[in-house]
Amino acid sequence: MFDTHELGRRPGALQRLTREVAAPADLGIDGVIGVPEGSPVELELRLESVMEGVLVTGTARAAAEGECVRCLEPLRRDVEADFQEMFSYPDTDDRGHRKAAADDDAEEDEGLTPLEDGMFDLEPVLRDAVVLSLPMQPVCREDCAGLCAECGANLNDDPDHHHDAVDIRWAALQGLTGSLRTGDKDDMSGAAEPGADEKQEK
Repeated sequence: MFDTHELGRRPGALQRLTREVAAPADLGIDGVIGVPEGSPVELELRLESVMEGVLVTGTARAAAEGECVRCLEPLRRDVEADFQEMFSYPDTDDRGHRKAAADDDAEEDEGLTPLEDGMFDLEPVLRDAVVLSLPMQPVCREDCAGLCAECGANLNDDPDHHHDAVDIRWAALQGLTGSLRTGDKDDMSGAAEPGADEKQEK
């Protein structure tokens, strides 16, 4: 929670804050990449008092961890997310005007996040900003070659790795082809001998 009492309700008043907070749970894309719970998140905040309430503009920086979608190796990615949110005074409407008594029981405008006793909770805003800044398909590097589809070998470690493509429909004939070629050579060598004898007789 962040306190806005020092800022006051003077339109145009500014306050700048730098904080380091612990990352909440599930700050990321489940099973893909995220900021580990409890790891540091650096916040740079600009609080500005306006007619409607307090406009909070900020930047969050953290380190996300995940797994490369190509080679499945662990990866670490620096994340920087910008955000902006309006936190309204509880006694003003969406135009910054003081609510009339008749409106006290009306449903609160869903587009505004109210301040609670001059305090605001940044976690929902931070979560949305960080998650949107994370890659849906993280890779350890742009030219990651991934894994071999045949045996699962890491192609980054062995760029020349390959398998000879064999059509299973012809695999059974490979041995037969080899034996036929060997037989042909034997026949040719045997056929040459009589010709050689005739030449010698002449």
